[in-house]
Amino acid sequence: MRAGIPAESRPAERRVAGVPDTVTTLVAAGLAVDVQAGAGAHAHATDEAYRAAGAEVTADHPAGRAEVVLSVQPTEHVDRLREGDVTISFLQPSTELDHVRALRDRGVTAFSLDLLPRVTRAQTADALSSQALVAGYRAVLTAAERLPRFLPMFTTAAGTVPPAKVLVLGAGVAGLQAIATARRLGAVVEAYDVRKAAAEEVRSLGARFLELDLETQTGVYASQQSEDTLARQRELIADRVAASDVVISTAAIPGRKAPVLVTTDMLKAMPAGSVVVDLAAESGGNVTGSVPGEEIRVGDVLLYGAKNMPSTMPAHASRLYARNVANLLLLMTRDGEVRPDLSDEVLDGCCLTHQGEVRHAPTRELL
Repeated sequence: MRAGIPAESRPAERRVAGVPDTVTTLVAAGLAVDVQAGAGAHAHATDEAYRAAGAEVTADHPAGRAEVVLSVQPTEHVDRLREGDVTISFLQPSTELDHVRALRDRGVTAFSLDLLPRVTRAQTADALSSQALVAGYRAVLTAAERLPRFLPMFTTAAGTVPPAKVLVLGAGVAGLQAIATARRLGAVVEAYDVRKAAAEEVRSLGARFLELDLETQTGVYASQQSEDTLARQRELIADRVAASDVVISTAAIPGRKAPVLVTTDMLKAMPAGSVVVDLAAESGGNVTGSVPGEEIRVGDVLLYGAKNMPSTMPAHASRLYARNVANLLLLMTRDGEVRPDLSDEVLDGCCLTHQGEVRHAPTRELL
């Protein structure tokens, strides 16, 4: 069977779903691999490198030729897909309902890494985590570029420059990477998360964990909170936001709108020149007024709504994502044949459409 890796066509998407290293892995598993010419250009993966890894480089999009299409964004050529073909992408069903309908109607078996179950067996395919790592790192660099002062402390003959104060809201993968990066750059960092277990991880990175008079959660992943709890949370962190030079917000709840943690009044209380980077902007925003991909001035504070941050670092983001995709594909590949076993909890959990049906219940309800 053939697996195809297209060049991404959506604006500002610079990642690719396969790199030469993962092509080698797929070829070793018995698959033939087609790569659209120029697919890896932004990730510095040349057509020659793909050929050397065993791929066939083609001029056209692989949909309609390959039985399996691997992409970052959902393929735009659904009309070329045939019944029984398989796709793996970062398809977010709640915002791509027309695309889901098209996949269903053509009998395509579509897997979304956005739906991957958070179980141990699935960790090597966990693209949400791998891309969050890139986003957390990049968020701090984005803030540092826009902050009109140093992050680290400097002692000079002209006096001492104190370090910047950075507040990270949410200590998942993106938040922890933001903490680590800000600490490496010399900032004084504090962080908050509703999950009790996050405190130890935050402290292990050299940051201060904010202890708030609120009920904590015990799960590995954050769950939705009541509006009363969120209002109390905002009240308790307001003074820490006001004392910060940089705020990085990363709080997200899978499948739901991001919680609002920072209000306009809180922004206005920050020091002049402060920078806020909202990594949750695309899922509703942790910060009131944030818009994906836009910089907004709120008084003397700059609010940046992040949009597809991993794509701004396409080389490593692609390397990580490609490995996630390959690992998921290998779960359903035997002797060069891709035959998904949907009794497997990992494959079942991220299978969106199969044999003309929408298998993901929340998406089925939206349709």
